[in-house]
Amino acid sequence: MKRSKINAEIRHMEEMIKAHGFEIPPFCKWSANEWKTKGAEYDEIRDNMLGWDITDYGLGRFDEVGFSLITIRNGNLKIDKYTKTYAEKLLLVKEGQMAPMHFHWKKMEDIINRGGGNVLITVYNSTKDGEFDDTDVTVNCDGREFTVTAGTKVRLTPGESITIYPYMYHDFHVEEGSGDVLLGEVSMCNDDEHDNRFYEPIGRFPEIEEDEEPYRLLCNEYPRY
Repeated sequence: MKRSKINAEIRHMEEMIKAHGFEIPPFCKWSANEWKTKGAEYDEIRDNMLGWDITDYGLGRFDEVGFSLITIRNGNLKIDKYTKTYAEKLLLVKEGQMAPMHFHWKKMEDIINRGGGNVLITVYNSTKDGEFDDTDVTVNCDGREFTVTAGTKVRLTPGESITIYPYMYHDFHVEEGSGDVLLGEVSMCNDDEHDNRFYEPIGRFPEIEEDEEPYRLLCNEYPRY
């Protein structure tokens, strides 16, 4: 993925954030040069990979499979001094993009439509061996509990949310014609390394072709102090 493409996607997400009145932390606005001046007092950001993230799941098809996101806050299950048990993210999913089907073994999360178009969340229960179960799925949306058949696409309009429980398979994509969607995620502590079970094995970060200077550093690019 070209750095110029990453820069453009970050700028697009910043525009969406501004349009919907959401404020992001100061560290999300630092340049690469500003990062060089940040000392050990900011190691929580480095260690917990807070900030900008662009994922194409290693497939090289970002406009089809992938999205832009910011990890605003998170704990760390591998480093004892970080005791937060919760996390928060902001995601931008464009029309035509999707996140692959997956579940979490431990994490419970709410996915929230913060503004823009409508998002469709496909839900399945998981069998013990990680396959799709054909049983009905219990869904919780903004205080309402109801049951849907396996593979149902739950539609979230701006302001609506869904609770995703452990072992609940889910993907998400934008409803065609509704426009790009700004999503929020409020969850238990996030551990992408050990707590994601994708239905089809995939990667994580894109391979980057450096055709211009970075506009913002990604969360796996910060210089150590």
